[in-house]
Amino acid sequence: MDTQKEDLLLQERLDKIRHTYLVLSGKGGVGKSTIAVNLALSLSLKGLKTGLLDVDIHGPSVPKLLGLTQARLGIEGQEIIPIEVFRGLKVVSMGLLLNANEEPVIWRGPLKASVIRQFVQDVAWGELDALVVDCPPGTGDEPLSVAQILGKKASAIIVTTPQQVATLDVEKCIGFCKRVDLPMEGIVENMSSFICPHCEKEVDIFSSGGGKNLALLYGIPFLGSIPLDPDVVRSGDLERPYVYYYSQSRTAQRFEEIVEKILAKEESSSSKEQEGGAVTSPPDAGKEAIVQNPMEGGNGIMRFAVPTYQGKFCSHFGHCESFAIIDVNEKGEILGETYLTPPPHEPGVIPRWLAQNGVGYVIAGGMGSRAQSIFSELGVKVLTGALCEDPREAVLQYLQGTLRIGQNICDH
Repeated sequence: MDTQKEDLLLQERLDKIRHTYLVLSGKGGVGKSTIAVNLALSLSLKGLKTGLLDVDIHGPSVPKLLGLTQARLGIEGQEIIPIEVFRGLKVVSMGLLLNANEEPVIWRGPLKASVIRQFVQDVAWGELDALVVDCPPGTGDEPLSVAQILGKKASAIIVTTPQQVATLDVEKCIGFCKRVDLPMEGIVENMSSFICPHCEKEVDIFSSGGGKNLALLYGIPFLGSIPLDPDVVRSGDLERPYVYYYSQSRTAQRFEEIVEKILAKEESSSSKEQEGGAVTSPPDAGKEAIVQNPMEGGNGIMRFAVPTYQGKFCSHFGHCESFAIIDVNEKGEILGETYLTPPPHEPGVIPRWLAQNGVGYVIAGGMGSRAQSIFSELGVKVLTGALCEDPREAVLQYLQGTLRIGQNICDH
C-alpha cells in the first residue's frame, strides 16, 4: 500500500472516532494502566461506543487487567479485529499479539512508531464515541507517535500520585503536552488516600493534594482522586476489572465522577460549537490581554484582578484575602464586580488561577519577579506600585491614566 492510500485509510479511521484520550504520566508505577482500563470501562458501561488501545509496546498491562492473557487478536483480510469484552469494549494491545506472556519486544523507535500507526490505521474500530489510549510512562517514542498520529482528535489525561517525587516527573509530562500542542483534559491523582476496609475512614499514606496543587499551578482541570484501595490491587491480580466487579464501591464512584467531568466538558464544547460560539479557555502565551468575558460573552471586555483585604486595596497580590474581579467594557464602564478567594499561596499557583478565570489585567502594589514572568507568559498585563484604596477606583484611574504609581512594594 502506498503512502497516499495509507494516509487516506488512517483519516477514514479517525473520522469515525469522536474523541481520543491519551492516558499519560511522566513516571512509572502511578497506576496509569489501571486508570486507563477503568476509565474506558466506565465510558463503555455508560453506553458509549468505546475502544481501548494499549501502546505500551514493551510492558503491556491491559490484557492482564482485563483477563485477556490467553486471548489473541484476529485478522480478516487487511484488518486487525479487536477483542470485545464487557458489553462491547474493543481492545487492542501488543500483549494480544505475543505468543507468550514472557516474550520480550526488543524494538527501536521507528518500528514502534510503525506498529502504533497500524493499531489505529489497520484496526476495525468502527464508529467510536471514545478511544482511550494507555501510553507507557515518560515522554518518548510511544506518546509522541500516538499524539502525532491522532492529531486534533486527541487530548491528554495525566495521572500522578500525591508525593512530590511523582509530581516533579509529571510536570515534564505537562511540558510535553504543551510542546506537541496536545490539549489536557485534566489531572487524576491516584493512590491519594487509603480507605480502611473496616471503618471506611480515609487516611493519607503518601500525603495528598499533589495532583490538585499541580493542576492549580498550571491552570489545568483537576478531574479527581482515586483512593489506594486493596480491592483495586486484588482485582488486577485476579484479572477482574474493578469498576465492573466492584461497581457499588466508593472507589468505583470516584471513577464515575471523573468520567462525568470529562463528558460534561465535551458536551459543553460541542454545544458551544453548534451555537457558533467560541469555546472559552484560559489565556495562553501570545494571546491578547483583552479577553472575552466568559460570563457576559461580549467582545472587547477587559477583566481586571485587584488584590484586596476587607474590601480595600491590598499592596501585595500573593498575600491578599480575596481578589476583586472587575469587568470593564470598551467605553471604560464597569459592568460587574465580584470577589474570589484565591488558592493557597504557593509559587506560580495564583497567576495561573487568575488566568484560568479569564483575567487579562492585574493591578497590584507589589509582586515578585517570578509571578510577573508567569503573567507575561500567560499574556496577562501587570501594573505594580499602584497607590489606591478602592479597587474599583484603581481600575477606573488606570483606564483614565490618572492612577498614582509608586515603588513595587510588599506588605507581608
